[in-house]
Amino acid sequence: MTLERFAALQWFAIAALLAWLTYLLAPILTPFVAAGILAYICAPLVNRLAGWKWPRTLAVLTVMVVLFCLLLLLMLLLLPMLQKEIQSFMVRLPHLIEALQSRLVPYLQQHFDISLQLDREAIQDLLRTHWKSAGGVAGKVLPWLGGGSAALLGMLVNLVLMPVVLFYLLRDWPQLMQRIDEVIPRHWHAKVTQIAGEVDSVLAEFLRGQISVMLLMSVFYVIGLWFAGLEFALPIGVVAGMLVFIPYIGMITGLVLATLAAFSQFSGFGGVLVVWAVFGAGQLLEGMVVTPWLVGERIGLHPLAVIFALLAFGQLFGFFGVLLALPLSATLLVGLRHTREWYLSSGLYRE
Repeated sequence: MTLERFAALQWFAIAALLAWLTYLLAPILTPFVAAGILAYICAPLVNRLAGWKWPRTLAVLTVMVVLFCLLLLLMLLLLPMLQKEIQSFMVRLPHLIEALQSRLVPYLQQHFDISLQLDREAIQDLLRTHWKSAGGVAGKVLPWLGGGSAALLGMLVNLVLMPVVLFYLLRDWPQLMQRIDEVIPRHWHAKVTQIAGEVDSVLAEFLRGQISVMLLMSVFYVIGLWFAGLEFALPIGVVAGMLVFIPYIGMITGLVLATLAAFSQFSGFGGVLVVWAVFGAGQLLEGMVVTPWLVGERIGLHPLAVIFALLAFGQLFGFFGVLLALPLSATLLVGLRHTREWYLSSGLYRE
């Protein structure tokens, strides 16, 4: 066996071992992966503050406090509005049930031969019971923990562990990057460094493009809901647009809030249908036009490749596949570009 083949087998064994360990440790890797993604996003800002002679620990704490304040601001904007809309919806619920009973039920009976009976008292009691139980959920957390709920305990541990991991990653980011650089084989160092730099540039363009998508979709939802006559057009549109980077969550959150607001504001179903049309158009615009245009072109992916990547990664890996589809596709694109260059200069292609 030649020395080159022996070295290749060594690297293959190391890669297989790392893949096996990753598979075994997958249940506990969530806070570390999430913190790593946040650290990669926030590290340039921390490095800039440190370059302005800030102590690095102070710079890290400042960035983390800003992140926490943004999250807290989102919660303060979202929760009171949601509570107010649910209360208004409960007040108008009897009128909505009467409208369904007088309009929808005869229509279904006449055109589809479907017999539907709506018990107003039963529906109200059901919603009122769940609303009260949701309000008292905090009082049930401790008994649930005492009963040995491993899922809830794991979620709480992850929430506590994530900022701790993020702090140490941001504080020690330069040292971590230096240690990674030191273990790269010297004869591969130049090529690996080049590829890593290109991947970093592509991911930076992806983040800039995603921010542009968030801002543009926020403007679209605000204007669309304002034309629909919705009172809470501004906050709901901003929330739906800012959460668009999380697949399905932004659309579902905005749609639920807008639907509750529409039911509590409009007397008929026409206004609700217009609100639904705004979100339907927003989904088509974001998925087929805005993201391929603002993100795909920045990272060097054709719009059709962007649409295919979203569908393919979503099919293979579900929610997280859609979330990471574009950055992973951009990273693979860099690797494929260098693979193509190697192939065109190899004897396999020339001979």
